[in-house]
Amino acid sequence: MTSYPQPDLPPIALTRTDSEQLARIANAAAEKFPRTADFLAREVERAQLIDDVETRPGLVKMGSRVSFRDDVSGQERTVTLVYPPEADVSEGRISVLTPVGAALIGLSVSQSIEWQTPSGGWRSLTVLKVLS
Repeated sequence: MTSYPQPDLPPIALTRTDSEQLARIANAAAEKFPRTADFLAREVERAQLIDDVETRPGLVKMGSRVSFRDDVSGQERTVTLVYPPEADVSEGRISVLTPVGAALIGLSVSQSIEWQTPSGGWRSLTVLKVLS
């Protein structure tokens, strides 16, 4: 078995409400989407929890409209991070239960995150702007 080094993960923050809901989603999806659910659960576990009323400009929360760059391709996208039932890629709404959605949650402007994809490659994203 080949072991790959794990990248340093940036500090992230989640509101208490988002944390509770995301933990439930990760748990419910563990059987159907094990890798992404595990990734999301690990992000929830390592996040600093903040009060729901605490405002942190530039923090990616559920419902945030966020611009990010794929650091491998250089492509920039703007999406809204939503719960799975609200997802519609054609409308720019991506589920937090996708690898990109799970990677973005809790990041702040200028932070980057790198993770291993299900196919074994590496992906890196950088948050450019949080619009809402």
